[in-house]
Amino acid sequence: MDQFIIKPLFGGDTIAWYTPTNASLWMALAVLAIIGLLVLGSSKRAIVPTRMQSIAELAYGFIYKMVEDICGKDGVKYFPYVMTLFMFIVCANFLGLLPLSFTTTSHFAVTTVLALAVFLTVTILGFVLNGTKFLGLFWVSSAPLALRPVLAIIELISYFVRPVSHSIRLAGNVMAGHAVIKVFAGFAAITVISPVSVLAITAMYGLEVLVAFIQAYVFTILTCVYLKDALHPSH
Repeated sequence: MDQFIIKPLFGGDTIAWYTPTNASLWMALAVLAIIGLLVLGSSKRAIVPTRMQSIAELAYGFIYKMVEDICGKDGVKYFPYVMTLFMFIVCANFLGLLPLSFTTTSHFAVTTVLALAVFLTVTILGFVLNGTKFLGLFWVSSAPLALRPVLAIIELISYFVRPVSHSIRLAGNVMAGHAVIKVFAGFAAITVISPVSVLAITAMYGLEVLVAFIQAYVFTILTCVYLKDALHPSH
């Protein structure tokens, strides 16, 4: 599991909140990758787009349609936040697949902050837009009256569990894939099973490329679902 160890960039053993680490370096590289793709890639817009412009436009259209379909027209104003989340996670995931890189999204410290940001944003937005009507999200009016208090408790618990499941799903899937590749790589030194190990690593790497996108997509679509609850709690 040494591939997940956070280390200071400039030596030393102690890590404080201000210490530059390999995690902060690769998060900064993810931000630079986003700027390079979305800003520089679309700075010279053309009718016949370049590859970078095509990728930027596809990403923009993909997330915009997701927000519009799930949250409705009211949710489009929050598209920049959702787009930022998706691009950061997908870029961090793909950068983590490079040799000798560091996968920031494999750490719960990173995914928990992202999940808590979504949770707090949605909760505050729900009360600001709807006031006490936002609490109607927990009251299942279509259920029998005797069951409503029980369902309200269940809904309340499930609501506060959201950031836990939101963060664990992303970090757990990313960490598991990288750990399995590392295990197969350990068997590559054994001559007898080396070819099988190399094939397994290749297959897992291909799967991880898919997982890198899917997990960013899942995190983003859940964010849109939670945002829809804040915008339309009665639904």
